[in-house]
Amino acid sequence: MHEDIRIDDLADPCLPEGFREQVEALRPMADALVFEPDVVTDQAIQATGLDDFGPDGWQIGLEVALRGMREDHELSVTGKLSAYSACVDFLKNRLLVEDRIKRNPEILDVELLPPVVIPGLPRSGTTHLHNLLGAAPDFRALPWWEALEPVLADSEKPAAGEEDPRRARAAAGIEARNAVLPHFDAMHEMTVDHVHEEIHLLGMNFGTMFFESIGIGALPTYREHYDSIDHTPHYQYLRRILKLLTWLRGGDRWVLKSPQHLDQLGPLMEVFPGAFFVFTHRDPVSTVASFATMISYSSRMSAANPEPVYLGHYWASRIEDMLRNAVRDRELVPADRSLDVLFHEYMGAELETIERIYEKAGLEFGETSRAAIRRYQVEHPRSRFGRVLYDLADFGLEADELRERFRFYTDRFPVRLEH
Repeated sequence: MHEDIRIDDLADPCLPEGFREQVEALRPMADALVFEPDVVTDQAIQATGLDDFGPDGWQIGLEVALRGMREDHELSVTGKLSAYSACVDFLKNRLLVEDRIKRNPEILDVELLPPVVIPGLPRSGTTHLHNLLGAAPDFRALPWWEALEPVLADSEKPAAGEEDPRRARAAAGIEARNAVLPHFDAMHEMTVDHVHEEIHLLGMNFGTMFFESIGIGALPTYREHYDSIDHTPHYQYLRRILKLLTWLRGGDRWVLKSPQHLDQLGPLMEVFPGAFFVFTHRDPVSTVASFATMISYSSRMSAANPEPVYLGHYWASRIEDMLRNAVRDRELVPADRSLDVLFHEYMGAELETIERIYEKAGLEFGETSRAAIRRYQVEHPRSRFGRVLYDLADFGLEADELRERFRFYTDRFPVRLEH
């Protein structure tokens, strides 16, 4: 029987023994950071020895993200270090991507088959579905280590038989996270090879909801920017990266997933013509409770003063916006290239759901793929790390009020109401 976990220290986190002392030792380094675009780009250039960032358009997003990090909420020492490093890493990755394309221009001629795209709210089963499909050899998926570092610098290329250093760095990051967030895997399992969404790749063009969840768990300055722009150029850059990753490691039919895709059905349709969409649906009240818990729990690593009530209201509003956009644009996707999957049905019939996806997408579900997916199911049962209990009261939210706010969605899709 799986353990029920109640996280009751969201507002006043209990941190591992000695953690605060370790963090204080890093304070001078964090306080010396300058959250300005020129400083961040110069650091990426110095780290890689490269200076060609490729197509323009990313600079505005970088400036807005850095401004939000400076002004929106107070970051902790570790929050400053991680937020700053994320921006530098995105730019380093971009420099390495553009250098490889410059040296091998045939990369841009790579043909990609129409992907399968999974738009759905966070905590609606998208991650598990993504990993199930990603286990099949029919699809190319993005493992965690490759999401963090899509291209390895030539100077780090391992000798025959040696491990890719990106894997070791990814493993070290997971180990450090687990030391502070021991219940994180119960909400969102992460391993080195776990299939990950594309927000880090979109981050390289600074057009991603990643920046809304960085730091204290919300970045309203970036949200305003995100809502005001056309995201088609960001998805075009994502396609550019996918061509490179296909050229590097093979696989031409990608399975893509992100809650952000609910907001961006138009750009996705334009940039990936012929894509097949699998929409996941769950009671949004449960989604708010679950996601607010996860983001509040994670914020102890980055927020100087964790604010679960603020975060709960922020993400309730954000999720409402995402669903309104999705309901508005759902009809943009042709019926013969889409499937709606209800959480309460899918969770009890995973393999049957996969069969429906293959059939509707016109793909053959062979025995090799069936066996690979079954193996993943056996190795990754639900709640194997325990089950986290969620309480809207932790965030100053009430189920009845949320139910009314989300009625436009629950009247459109027959989700099972869980609250």
